[in-house]
Amino acid sequence: VQVEFYMNENTFKERLKLFFIKNQRSSLRIRLFNFSLKLLSCLLYIIRVLLENPSQGNEWSHIFWVNRSLPLWGLQVSVALISLFETILLGYLSYKGNIWEQILRIPFILEIINAVPFIISIFWPSLRNLFVPVFLNCWLAKHALENMINDLHRAIQRTQSAMFNQVLILISTLLCLIFTCICGIQHLERIGKKLNLFDSLYFCIVTFSTVGFGDVTPETWSSKLFVVAMICVALVVLPIQFEQLAYLWMERQKSGGNYSRHRAQTEKHVVLCVSSLKIDLLMDFLNEFYAHPRLQDYYVVILCPTEMDVQVRRVLQIPMWSQRVIYLQGSALKDQDLLRAKMDDAEACFILSSRCEVDRTSSDHQTILRAWAVKDFAPNCPLYVQILKPENKFHIKFADHVVCEEEFKYAMLALNCICPATSTLITLLVHTSRGQEGQQSPEQWQKMYGRCSGNEVYHIVLEESTFFAEYEGKSFTYASFHAHKKFGVCLIGVRREDNKNILLNPGPRYIMNSTDICFYINITKEENSAFKNQDQQRKSNVSRSFYHGPSRLPVHSIIASMGTVAIDLQDTSCRSASGPTLSLPTEGSKEIRRPSIAPVLEVADTSSIQTCDLLSDQSEDETTPDEEISSNLEYAKGYPPYSPYIGSSPTFCHLLHEKVPFCCLRLDKSCQHNYYEDAKAYGFKNKLIIVAAETAGNGLYNFIVPLRAYYRPKKELNPIVLLLDNPLDDLLRCGVTFAANMVVVDKESTMSAEEDYMADAKTIVNVQTLFRLFSSLSIITELTHPANMRFMQFRAKDCYSLALSKLEKKERERGSNLAFMFRLPFAAGRVFSISMLDTLLYQSFVKDYMISITRLLLGLDTTPGSGFLCSMKITADDLWIRTYARLYQKLCSSTGDVPIGIYRTESQKLTTSESQISISVEEWEDTKDSREQGHHRGNHRNSTSSDQSDHPLLRRKSMQWARRLSRKGPKHSGKTAEKITQQRLNLYRRSERQELAELVKNRMKHLGLSTVGYDEMNDHQSTLSYILINPSPDTRIELNDVVYLIRPDPLAYLPNSEPSRRNSICNVTGQDSREETQL
Repeated sequence: VQVEFYMNENTFKERLKLFFIKNQRSSLRIRLFNFSLKLLSCLLYIIRVLLENPSQGNEWSHIFWVNRSLPLWGLQVSVALISLFETILLGYLSYKGNIWEQILRIPFILEIINAVPFIISIFWPSLRNLFVPVFLNCWLAKHALENMINDLHRAIQRTQSAMFNQVLILISTLLCLIFTCICGIQHLERIGKKLNLFDSLYFCIVTFSTVGFGDVTPETWSSKLFVVAMICVALVVLPIQFEQLAYLWMERQKSGGNYSRHRAQTEKHVVLCVSSLKIDLLMDFLNEFYAHPRLQDYYVVILCPTEMDVQVRRVLQIPMWSQRVIYLQGSALKDQDLLRAKMDDAEACFILSSRCEVDRTSSDHQTILRAWAVKDFAPNCPLYVQILKPENKFHIKFADHVVCEEEFKYAMLALNCICPATSTLITLLVHTSRGQEGQQSPEQWQKMYGRCSGNEVYHIVLEESTFFAEYEGKSFTYASFHAHKKFGVCLIGVRREDNKNILLNPGPRYIMNSTDICFYINITKEENSAFKNQDQQRKSNVSRSFYHGPSRLPVHSIIASMGTVAIDLQDTSCRSASGPTLSLPTEGSKEIRRPSIAPVLEVADTSSIQTCDLLSDQSEDETTPDEEISSNLEYAKGYPPYSPYIGSSPTFCHLLHEKVPFCCLRLDKSCQHNYYEDAKAYGFKNKLIIVAAETAGNGLYNFIVPLRAYYRPKKELNPIVLLLDNPLDDLLRCGVTFAANMVVVDKESTMSAEEDYMADAKTIVNVQTLFRLFSSLSIITELTHPANMRFMQFRAKDCYSLALSKLEKKERERGSNLAFMFRLPFAAGRVFSISMLDTLLYQSFVKDYMISITRLLLGLDTTPGSGFLCSMKITADDLWIRTYARLYQKLCSSTGDVPIGIYRTESQKLTTSESQISISVEEWEDTKDSREQGHHRGNHRNSTSSDQSDHPLLRRKSMQWARRLSRKGPKHSGKTAEKITQQRLNLYRRSERQELAELVKNRMKHLGLSTVGYDEMNDHQSTLSYILINPSPDTRIELNDVVYLIRPDPLAYLPNSEPSRRNSICNVTGQDSREETQL
């Protein structure tokens, strides 16, 4: 069926309008024909000038009359007729009631001037040689060219062409001015110097370029007047054109232009979508993204709806980034902007949420819409999405990789309470580092800490690996221990070729396969490692393996390991979940040789595999029968009956048999079920974990679950107190004086700060208040900006903190991405910034397994057969183990645990130049020699850690001693004066702490609380803590070291599942994990 366009288009005029104006393609052809006619008329004028013989004389008749041949006149008349007819027709079709508007248009007037004289000459032959300024048709050609380009862009649907149009207009205007000046000067000088076209061109170029040689000048007053007029026109027209061009150029720089299709198809690029781009976010992304060698040729296209920040603009002008980063101002919800960024050709799209928004839910909604828009426009583009709140995560399940901020934040806060500094461990693992941080420092702990921070997680296929290829057919623990013994790498997990789930430390029953993908921790990946004569060494080792036994270690290692083979070969008793026991050998072996450790077996003996019942708790064996009965009645193991949000991973936990009434959840108010009104009255056996938050959000679920996981023994479960408001009275009632940890996360309301870095102001001040009131309290918090970590536990006159600040600046100047790592609160795990985990999302582009491994370590996901992160503390009875390698062997041979690092706490090494100088009172009274003073200064602890509040006499003597020193001040040297000043400061601080202690004790007495156990003088000033990730095998084990362990899944040792689990440990993930636990 033929369909007419519109009813009113049946008229002849409407059909003509449709052909000449409305239809894009036909209109483009008409305008192209019109443009060609104008160019032809200008060409005919040039031909007429070239064919004309210069006439003699200076009569004015030479201005009005020219020599024009008959054929040339015929061509010009034809062109004029066609041009005039077309102009009249287009004027008629575009006529809308105002005839004068059409007649007084400049193009119409120029058309009349150039065409009407030729038409008149048809009827009046004597006028055939009349001069007609046909060269003015260049301006009509310019007008036709503009219309033609507009129709062309409309026909091909090209957008963002304003810049091209403006450049075209400027160039055409300049050409028209020059051509008009050339033709005008040449014609007016017919009665003067008789200039030809080339001389006129030379004169115009010299004049318009302001050079003005003066060798060619106009002679007649008419030509001089014409030159003045053209210069005035140029001075008016050209600046306007240049201004418009500059404005469009600036606007284009703000919007960023386009990423060309040719570049998108020949080069690789990723797109970063953000709502607002800050300099910290940009530098974190660029440093982490380009830290990988294979990404050096990638381009980063930033799509942001806001104008480029000044600092961002300054950074993107640096040559290192200007060639690789392209900023586009636009919205991800517009297909035009996604097309500008060539999203359909991108290798990946990173969508980040704005964590500084007051309404975090609104920020998530914007992120969700961006993800939907990108998925709709480019379905095949991999999506890497950051979301803030866990309840919004199910909207973007289609994304390839998702990082939920609150999930990770609360899980890290929870694990910090039971595995100290887990947040620091995870942060260092997900950051790309060279391991060179702190190597220029004079302090040994900074060198070790910085070197070990370079460890990252890598992967390789077993059969392609030099590290692990020889362990095919061996147990996982055997491979992990010997790879660490030989190469210093820590094998932490595997993944079967036919399975997508990663297993962390699947245990000694897991047999390594040639196609397994191995995940290991090391300074660098194996592909970048150099092995000198490794093939020959391996061949020689294989040929001599019968000398060394199954472990294939050097002879001295075999002797040390096999000294007492029968000792602790396999402990068949049920393993303690609280931590392995590094038991000493028997007394008989002590008398003969040093303590030794059983070897790690190549294949675990099924008869000696440690098994324990999942539904029983070995920690209950130590309790009395009455306590055991009450404990069994109180707790059960199972899955939480309710999930606070869609998408939360079910975790097997300790649960109560019956739901507690809501009234009993109020700790500070009694009810009909109990009469307790403070934490002390409850008589908790374990110390409290207090969470100070503004609101009880769904993210708290991820804080509670790791603390109640089924593999945590019941005797170690800490009571959790949620404090929604933290005045001093509520803090005291909830048991802050005997709490194990206090977690502070109350910063939601400060997001409205005008300055972004002030978003942490409330949290920092609250933590500082708690630190001053309860100096012995372990406070853990999270900040928005890593730069604000320097304000945690702030001491304005602490020389050691100032020295660390200088070290941080030096590391930043050297290009380190982890310059903040030497801040004591971060190194000790007291504070972290969730923005540090942005690198986890960026690393997933190269390491797609990093999010899965991090979630397994934090307990956010549970995979059957996969281990979990825990810790054990080295006691005095465990120091016989001596080195980290022997500890590794002991754990692998006895419990199957894999250690991945050490959390070490040691006293600060106080120096004169960098550290806080402290001298005890007894030193100054008993020491007269300055050399002895220097000797004692490095061996004593900070005087603030000693308890002098209970000895008024000692305090009075200290004050007298301080006054005596002040009177003798001039006699001392510069170092002595510095010591005196520091001692005065210590005395002043002690007095301030005593005032705070009196305040707290008075409030406790007012509330009827006991002040027993309140230790107001003990703080952490004299100690520092740090992490050693995968230390070298010869690292010495020290007292109070906390060892991070990946312990095998207790479910893997269930006797009922023993026949099938050995062969199908990785194939049960498709089944319901709830059914498996009920076996």
